[in-house]
Amino acid sequence: MTLRAVACAALLSLTAMPAVAADQALVDAAKREGQVVWYTTQRAPFPGAVADAFRAKYGVEVKFAIYSAAEVPLRVSNEGKAGNQQADVFDGTEGVPSLKLEGLVLKWQPDSAKRLAPQFVDPNGYWVATNVYVLSPAFNTNLVPKGSEPKTFEDLLDPRWKGKMVWSATPTMTGPGGFIGAVLDRFGEEKGMDYLRKLHAQNITPILGSPATLNQVVTGEFPIALHVFSGQVADAMGKGVPISWIPMEPAVALLAVVGQPVNAPHPNAGKLLMDFLVSPEGQQIYAQHGHIGVDPAAKAKDAELRPDGIKYRAIYFSPDQIAQLAPRYAGIFRDIFR
Repeated sequence: MTLRAVACAALLSLTAMPAVAADQALVDAAKREGQVVWYTTQRAPFPGAVADAFRAKYGVEVKFAIYSAAEVPLRVSNEGKAGNQQADVFDGTEGVPSLKLEGLVLKWQPDSAKRLAPQFVDPNGYWVATNVYVLSPAFNTNLVPKGSEPKTFEDLLDPRWKGKMVWSATPTMTGPGGFIGAVLDRFGEEKGMDYLRKLHAQNITPILGSPATLNQVVTGEFPIALHVFSGQVADAMGKGVPISWIPMEPAVALLAVVGQPVNAPHPNAGKLLMDFLVSPEGQQIYAQHGHIGVDPAAKAKDAELRPDGIKYRAIYFSPDQIAQLAPRYAGIFRDIFR
């Protein structure tokens, strides 16, 4: 099945379904353990809000540590190999495939995941998605008046944008790698590669890191960024920054997933926290903090950000798909744009 077909199937299955309550035996076991340790890539104040709500509902303390996407799997791996696992739950957009290969991820999914679209649940049973990060082009509205911005991939080849676009110099899925994946999904292999060679002639400026890429557009150094987090753009818009994002099809959506390490010290509390994160209550906390949750009933602050398949669609990349496809996309970036 193609990425396009998978995305469409996921959208069609996003229908209202009854909530599934956590198993009482699991709740009781979690309460006896008394606490849960969560290694998270989510930024403050979101983890604290989850911890407060979880403690209020179950009487179980949440101790969380915030790390980068690269640090979380490294810590889980090192602790697991040393026989001293500290985390009960971990999350992130990458890292799960390598941890699975090391035998360090428990095969378990919460009851709350049963109501989610198949796109958001690992078919092999090791993780469940909690939220998605959508990436799309953005533009400075002082330099590019609204209505004149490029709206399609073809528009980006207009000579007027030559030398006026930026993207990350690192070919990850949050940078050119993800953009290349969207192009190949949109045009197919042969036409997609031809498009990328034409895009190279537009003299795109590489910038070190995704935040710095967005900042170049915020400050007016460049009119257009090719691939940035639309949620960050929406936050900037809410603060009066002259910037806007473009619902170019397809956008790229990276799944943030949650899993449990093998030999977690508080396994039941960890399972209960996983269940809470994808429950309707947990998903509402994601929405309140500006995230795009996997439950369509949890309305994000900016509803326009969710790829609904009508206004615009996205292709979803799970950690397993990233591990499989990102190296190839990085190779295409080096071959064409370096």
